[in-house]
Amino acid sequence: MSAATVLAFGDREYTRAELDALISGLATTLEHRGVRSGDRVALMSANRPEFVVAMQAIWALGAAVVLLSTSWKQTEVEHALALTEPGHAVGDNAVLADLMPMLHLDEPVTPGRREFTAALPESDALFVFSSGTTGLPKAVRHTHGAFAAAVAHWRTALSLSPNDRMQIMTPPSHILGLLNIVTALDAGAWIRLHHRFDVEEMLRHIESDRITVEMAVAPIALAMAAHPRLESYDLSSLRYVMWCATPVTKSVADEVTRRSGVSWVTAYGASELPVIACNALDGDHLDTVGRAVPGVEIRVASLVTGEPVFPGEVGEIQVRSASAMAGYLPDEATAGAFVDGWYRSGDVGYLDTEGWLRITDRAKEMIKVRGFQVAPAEIEAVLHGHPAVGDCAVFGVPDAASGEAVVAAVARSAPVEADELIQLVAGLLASYKRPSHVLFVPEIPRLPSGKVLRRVLKERLWTSV
Repeated sequence: MSAATVLAFGDREYTRAELDALISGLATTLEHRGVRSGDRVALMSANRPEFVVAMQAIWALGAAVVLLSTSWKQTEVEHALALTEPGHAVGDNAVLADLMPMLHLDEPVTPGRREFTAALPESDALFVFSSGTTGLPKAVRHTHGAFAAAVAHWRTALSLSPNDRMQIMTPPSHILGLLNIVTALDAGAWIRLHHRFDVEEMLRHIESDRITVEMAVAPIALAMAAHPRLESYDLSSLRYVMWCATPVTKSVADEVTRRSGVSWVTAYGASELPVIACNALDGDHLDTVGRAVPGVEIRVASLVTGEPVFPGEVGEIQVRSASAMAGYLPDEATAGAFVDGWYRSGDVGYLDTEGWLRITDRAKEMIKVRGFQVAPAEIEAVLHGHPAVGDCAVFGVPDAASGEAVVAAVARSAPVEADELIQLVAGLLASYKRPSHVLFVPEIPRLPSGKVLRRVLKERLWTSV
């Protein structure tokens, strides 16, 4: 390993100068294809160096990246494109290539060397997707200035320096994967990208690459705890493992620590406001999601009056920061997301007198599967399309491996098997949105307004799941 390298993928390593030359060359190619400042460019790519080059080439031209998940099926990509209306596309995915002209990332790039004008802080940089509770995913719009603030906050929270070494196994289309890549490069740290998560690969590279900061979502933590030969790997280079996206399962974290000696840190963020709170790096207070990172303010508001409450009182967690999103697409979805400049997280919890934040519930109905937000309404819309489904409701239940599992309650109007409905969803939506269970019920409880009483349904069916 050369000290000059900043990025690795398989056996290939890149220096900062090599990356900059590829970014410059691809930016010129995109420019020749008509990409200009202010344009939107769809990017649908696996986690690979070409993704990093494409993202930064788009930004170098002052354009915005529309991040599409490679796990999405055609209907999901069509919705995202209709919402954001990108004029250009880059990637390695056949689904996107079938829907609009796409520059394929496997095409060779002629390295270049040119200067770029910095994008205006208030101009659009990024569109990521966050599921709402009432329909299809919304596009979250971040400006260059806001995302730069998020990167600065994350770098501070992680205490990242050029001496650090990370590996990224989470999808780059998710805000966490993207934030880790951009922040590590910003800090001058070294990173290894992986196509997908594999626990053996992860542990082997912690040892061989001397990784100092490891990122984990619940399935990664669970795989580490269950690994029969965890003790055989030298993990002593790790400063900590960061548990992200779901609450820490203490028994799992403790088992990994007992067997390997590594300590854990937890953090809290959202697609709309990427960095909110982070734990102390000494591994204490894992029963909380940490304190507000410098540059971020947190308050808790009454669920009844909307007024701020005292420490220890439960309410909606609200956040104010320069890293907050500029808004949603469609535009009308933005109105309820803020109150007096404070982002309404939809999460319920409380701050103690020392500023430690604990999350107790979610006011929103989104299901969080492996860190991905799943909107019940999106799955319900697919199920309603089956002629045998008279009514249905989707909700989440705790799951050790995924954080939450998707459960569909279905009132049948004709005979149909659970597996047929599961496969229907699997054929149209991303794999993480597929129900783990389908439970057949006589009817779906609803208010006179038609609103599904998900909490009542969940409590009624809990023992069945």
